[in-house]
Amino acid sequence: MNVLLSKQLQAQIFEQMEATFPNEGGGFLLGDKDGDTTTITDVIAIENVFESEEQYHRYAMTPQDWMRLEDEADSRGLTLLGYYHSHPNSPAIPSEYDREHALPNFVYIITSVQNGKAVDMRVWRLRKDRSQFDAGVLNVE
Repeated sequence: MNVLLSKQLQAQIFEQMEATFPNEGGGFLLGDKDGDTTTITDVIAIENVFESEEQYHRYAMTPQDWMRLEDEADSRGLTLLGYYHSHPNSPAIPSEYDREHALPNFVYIITSVQNGKAVDMRVWRLRKDRSQFDAGVLNVE
């Protein structure tokens, strides 16, 4: 899996994830897919609706958010490719909770935010059998 992300969108994600620190933040990835290459053309932040006392290590959105963004992507001729979220003071590696709540074929970008500063960004895809995530190649241009 090869994921293309502009430096501008990476900066936008970093800014959003730093703003939600010390809690997790996240949103949707929109763009296009051509074979094994996924091109992210827009990112849309979505409010974390997880219980407030758990937001430091959990991120959730509503089914209404999901439906609204699928419709928005369709209306713009784009595809809802997956989502991004932060791991405050933790590595940019999927957790067991992430695995249990992820969908195969989606792109997952995780940003590690250490002491309020985004320091690492990695891309992942869940295997079809849902057993584990595989790392992808993130190309920031």
